[in-house]
Amino acid sequence: MLDSAKHKRSPHTFHIPVMGIAFTIDTPIKVAPFGISSVISIGDDILIEKMRKYHSQNNEKEYNPINENEHDFRAKRIRAYLNLVHEIVETKFHNLKNEAFEKGNNITKYFEMLPDSQLKTEYQNMLTLSSEHEKIKSQNRLREKILPGSIDVNIMTKLDRDLYIKGELQQPEYALAMSAMRGYATSNLCSSIVLSAGINRRLFTYMSNFDDFYPANNTAPKKQIILKVSDYRSALIQGKMFAKMGLWVSEYRLESGLNCGGHAFGTKGELIGPVLEEFKKLRNELKEKLQKPFKSGLESRKKEFVDLDFRLTIQGGIGTYKEAEFLKKTYGCESTGWGTPFLLVPEVTNVDEEHLQKLLKATENDVELSYNSPLGIPFWCLKNSSSEIRRKKRIENGKPGSPCTQGFLVSDTEFTKVPICKASRLYQSKKIKQIESSQMESNKKNYEINNLLKKACICVDLGSAVLLKNNIEKNINPSICTGPGISHFNKIATLEEMVNHIYGRISLNNLTDRPHMFMTELKLYIDTLSSDIKKSSEGFIEQTKKNLLEYRNNIVKGINYYRELASEFELSETNSFLKELEKLSKEIETLTNNLIGNQEDREALVAFG
Repeated sequence: MLDSAKHKRSPHTFHIPVMGIAFTIDTPIKVAPFGISSVISIGDDILIEKMRKYHSQNNEKEYNPINENEHDFRAKRIRAYLNLVHEIVETKFHNLKNEAFEKGNNITKYFEMLPDSQLKTEYQNMLTLSSEHEKIKSQNRLREKILPGSIDVNIMTKLDRDLYIKGELQQPEYALAMSAMRGYATSNLCSSIVLSAGINRRLFTYMSNFDDFYPANNTAPKKQIILKVSDYRSALIQGKMFAKMGLWVSEYRLESGLNCGGHAFGTKGELIGPVLEEFKKLRNELKEKLQKPFKSGLESRKKEFVDLDFRLTIQGGIGTYKEAEFLKKTYGCESTGWGTPFLLVPEVTNVDEEHLQKLLKATENDVELSYNSPLGIPFWCLKNSSSEIRRKKRIENGKPGSPCTQGFLVSDTEFTKVPICKASRLYQSKKIKQIESSQMESNKKNYEINNLLKKACICVDLGSAVLLKNNIEKNINPSICTGPGISHFNKIATLEEMVNHIYGRISLNNLTDRPHMFMTELKLYIDTLSSDIKKSSEGFIEQTKKNLLEYRNNIVKGINYYRELASEFELSETNSFLKELEKLSKEIETLTNNLIGNQEDREALVAFG
């Protein structure tokens, strides 16, 4: 792939994905000097401004507040914070680069953490040199070859609430996602923007206004585009949308249904293994289908054509070195994302001490795929977080809902002209009255009200842990989003220990019989289908038999694919993999027979499958 010099990467084969709003908000400051890439959420400019003040003071830099009464304050806050992070990382990396190669120094830590690679070999060879003159020469060559990690950012594209000032709707470019994009696009960063949560046409079109997203001087764009997708079709559709504007997607970041914590954008039962297989088979075809509109898009904008390629990466539920290596070798994934395990690495992510201990003791039963999110998207959360405890306490006191102080997730206009949040006290009080006065049956009323009361203020509460951890604010109640894999780790680790776990040099897993990530995702989808069938049969949700059959059929196709794939594992892994696969296969068979319905339905299911 053609890259500009600025986009050359260190040899690391993993990245730290965005986690929630705050857990990775300053992670690049902590890991980028060591060549490790990570992702910042730029959704919450209020939190970003607090963190800009905090890091400015900690690094003895001038801080001038950007207030909400300033024009374009959101974009200005985001740009200022990203520029500050970039400046701090550059300083830390410069200092690291000029350290002596001595035990305990960061430059030594940099090389010791590297995976097996040419650069790691050169470092190890340097250590064996007996001539001090030759050793110094070798060390100087090594200094010139190291690179910092990328300071990437994330925008959830659907979080694009329009801006109202004194009840008046402002121009589209001041909407949430649009202004966040402007903040990033005009920053000093040479990195990538990770776009998640699907298509936002006005946001994608808006990106074409910024030169940093275009190739120039026969090099890749200064700012590159990463699409987080769940299948090949989505990658092709969105890739073409960008290509027609002369914008190239440099990376397709696949995420399994397990996610890394936070919103889980599941598929219709399409398992990550078959999805990866499709990408593997059609990878060259995808590039060919995108190059023609890309070239035309550049020509229409009088921009030069550069022959670019893209990377394929994977994240969500990865927990062992063997899993990561299998994904890279079998499907050609250039990098694997490790999110949830890093919640137990305090020097990397932001979790306050109370919740760090809760994560440390968490079992599978302490983490659930909930409907806490006001967006209606399944959301992984820690059930005993202080945010959840407070939400339930409000219900007990007869005052459900949260005071909506930030409004990043407002979306509903059922009761108001200006959108409000479904987790807010205002919305919930009005909606409960509406449900109670409706003609629906009592069990349906209870179901609707219970679902409504599950909505939590993840807007404010997801940013609270970093404020508590750094003593910026007190008396707040964090919400913790974590993937279910947290139960497989029971040790607070250092950065070096987690990196060594990722590269198979040590193991931090607390389960010797940990199920493969493919099997954990498969079980998740079977459980989801079972729940949907039950709710549909009881009239709580509207799901057509066609949709249920499609979901079931995709699961069965995935099971058949995994039966063939099992032979590619080591023998010991193959046996346990197949054993778990057959167990889950029987579950889907029993589920089909018991819950789909009558004989006619089952015959239709067999014909469909």
